[in-house]
Amino acid sequence: MAYPLMEHPSGDRFFFDGAFYDVCSDKAKELSKPVDVRTYYETVRIKRGVLLFLEDHMARLTKSVAGLEDFPIDTEDISDKAYSFLKEIGFKADGNIRIVLTKDNLLIHLVDVNVPSEEQFRNGINTSLFQWERQTPNLKIFRGDYKNAVNEKFKKENSHGMPFELVLSDNEGRLYEGSMSNLFVIMDGCVYSAPDDKILIGITRRRVIESLKRSGLELKTGMFTMDELVKGNAAIFVSSTPFDILPVTYIDDQTFDSVNDPLLNMISEAYAGYTEEYIADHLEVI
Repeated sequence: MAYPLMEHPSGDRFFFDGAFYDVCSDKAKELSKPVDVRTYYETVRIKRGVLLFLEDHMARLTKSVAGLEDFPIDTEDISDKAYSFLKEIGFKADGNIRIVLTKDNLLIHLVDVNVPSEEQFRNGINTSLFQWERQTPNLKIFRGDYKNAVNEKFKKENSHGMPFELVLSDNEGRLYEGSMSNLFVIMDGCVYSAPDDKILIGITRRRVIESLKRSGLELKTGMFTMDELVKGNAAIFVSSTPFDILPVTYIDDQTFDSVNDPLLNMISEAYAGYTEEYIADHLEVI
């Protein structure tokens, strides 16, 4: 299904195939039209001008391409171009950048993403359940049918209002992932996530797992139905590049006291410290 190369751009300029363009240019209009070409992308968090965990994003981009096509990727060059783009536009704040790759093109632009409010970090988010089995979940590429279905679901309110995120369930009713995030469950003192072959291996998820280790915890493999989560008094959180770690308070009509879970708070603190270490180690790049 055809889809545009450039979505939700922010800022004044973008980079495309070796040149800089204005977001109001004819080139921007061209890139905003749907094209029927296989497209790979990574959205990278920017904190104080540092591209957070960029090497992980480049490794996943390489894996995504290798899973479907055979063309060379110079991840060092792409990384250099991403930082050069930020220097060119003088961006040293917090935000998000999107790197879009096809066999013939490279697009880099700031992207407008839905970032949680301080209240959502503090009180948790509202989510809706969405039954969907991912195809090739380990590969991050644009899929028009999935994006269209998700967009329609996001327009529907539940008993707590509009959802911030969707929680995906498989054909057996087991929750396994968020539509734009990885899903974690804390139950009986253990932390669970779906099997690797079931989900997109998120960049933040990798760092969450490291934060678990720093907290003396380990990640177990497991998927649960809504009934099992309710009966087990589970705490639930999601992780993603745009918002790090975010507690889940509602899944449709069900309420979870995730924000008060001591293990979740410990994991969040460890992750915040881990992120600050990474930024400090990479400030010399900018």
